[in-house]
Amino acid sequence: MAIILRLDRVMADRKMSLNELSAKVGVANVNLSKLKTGKVSAIRFSTLEAICDVLDCQPGDILEFKRDKKEE
Repeated sequence: MAIILRLDRVMADRKMSLNELSAKVGVANVNLSKLKTGKVSAIRFSTLEAICDVLDCQPGDILEFKRDKKEE
């Protein structure tokens, strides 16, 4: 996958648990857990906005694009 999720890193930097983030964002912790482990194919902008607001970060702190290596 070309998009890498760094939510776990940002949460660790902020010393915030999944349960605490879930309560503050208003998203079920099972859904945040899937996001944290990269087992999602989409995220709503409203959810991303709420996460960034609670964690005081930018979307680029959570999402990273990594170009796939092209075989020659």
